Amino acid sequence: MKKAILVKSKKDIIDRVAEKTGMTKKQAETAVNEVFAEITETLRDSGEISVVGFGKFEVKTRAARTGINPLTMEQIEIPESKSPAFKPAKALKDTVKGE
Repeated sequence: MKKAILVKSKKDIIDRVAEKTGMTKKQAETAVNEVFAEITETLRDSGEISVVGFGKFEVKTRAARTGINPLTMEQIEIPESKSPAFKPAKALKDTVKGE
């Protein structure tokens, strides 16, 4: 069984990409930053990104609703909101499970 290496930060990802590809750390940083920027920009424009075998990044919209302020018990209107979401692909789920 392969020993797991925990990645704790973006810097760790950049270091691993540089190590595995032979890129300089500066080149790896540019590549990693561009991937994150592309995902961010696409989600900002309410698009979605599917990475085969990894998963899908998308924007979920939560409908407006009525809530209750727990301090005053007063009803309040909560506006519609958008949030980024990630749905892992079956291949990623199977890998994590160890199948």
